[in-house]
Amino acid sequence: MNEDSIKLLKEVNAGCKMATDSMEQLMDFAKDKNLKQLIEIYDEEHIKIGDQCHQLLNQYGKNEKDPPQMAKAFSWISTEMKMMMNKDTCKIANILVDGCNMGVKSLSKYIHQYESMRKSL
Repeated sequence: MNEDSIKLLKEVNAGCKMATDSMEQLMDFAKDKNLKQLIEIYDEEHIKIGDQCHQLLNQYGKNEKDPPQMAKAFSWISTEMKMMMNKDTCKIANILVDGCNMGVKSLSKYIHQYESMRKSL
C-alpha cells in the first residue's frame, strides 16, 4: 500500500467519524420512526467503513486521523441552530443530504489530490 493510499484511508476514516457524529446528533431530533431507522442503518454502515479503515491503517502501522476540532464544532453548532429554528423531518433530511454532498466533494478532492491513488483506481 502506497503513502497516498494511506492518506486516503485516513481521510475516509475521518469523514466516517464526522458522518456518524452528525447522524447521531440528528437522531435525537428525529421523531419519524422511518427516518430514525434509516439514520440508524446508515450510521451503522459508516461505523463499519470507519472500522475497516482503522483496521487497515493498524495493519500498516499507521495512525488514524480525527476530524479537525473546528470542523466538528462548526458542524455541531450549525446543526443545533438549524434544528432550533425548524425540527421537522424535512429539515433533518436536508441536513443529511447536505452532509452527504459535502462528503462526496471531499472524497473527490482527496482522490484527485493523491496522485498515485488516482492512478490505481
